[in-house]
Amino acid sequence: MSSPRLKLEDLVVAYGQSTIIRGINLEVPENELVCLMGRNGVGKTTTLKTIVGLLRPESGLITMDGRQLDRLPTSERARSGIAYVPQGRDIFPGLTVWENLQTSIIVKGKAARAQVDRVFELFPALKGMLKRKGGVLSGGEQQQLAIGRALLLDPKLLILDEPTEGIQPSIIDQIEDTLLALKAEKRMSILLVEQYVEFALAVSDRFCIMERGSIVKAGEISQLDEKTVADHLTV
Repeated sequence: MSSPRLKLEDLVVAYGQSTIIRGINLEVPENELVCLMGRNGVGKTTTLKTIVGLLRPESGLITMDGRQLDRLPTSERARSGIAYVPQGRDIFPGLTVWENLQTSIIVKGKAARAQVDRVFELFPALKGMLKRKGGVLSGGEQQQLAIGRALLLDPKLLILDEPTEGIQPSIIDQIEDTLLALKAEKRMSILLVEQYVEFALAVSDRFCIMERGSIVKAGEISQLDEKTVADHLTV
């Protein structure tokens, strides 16, 4: 396994008196895709929010490329190379597609402008709807926009929270192709939260399964067998 881009060590996160994340350890190697899996309510999204700085851990370490992040503000983590596409996509519905993309261009400047053509290659439909308001797009189109906007930041670590949720099959296939293309470029690491097992099998290098705030099983994606799925993921 290559050296870790992202590393969580003994991470503990609480909401008030309730401990949600219970000392997890997780690594995302350089230029690999790790899928964080588990049933609803086990702490997957909380883990992502803690990585990007929206929640503060009680204890433990978060490092990226050896730099400690867990006490840095969200803005500083973003500048270190983290791009986050949350569950529900979180685009600006009142802005056009192009204006949504420009929010990344304003932040990243020349580096983002250099990625525009690549985003349109990955998601060609976006190029034909640049003047449309984000709020009138379908769920799948909004997801393409959200991922495209994140890619304009040219991240070292792309974090995706359930990108296939509520998305039509044709766009799920396109997102799968996009993740495979990004992996082939070997320019970024990807941390994916996903419950669609077939999608995870298709795009991932490694998996981690959470239950009740703890990681209970992890390994190469080839080790995600039917028994593991039945024991830990089937509802």
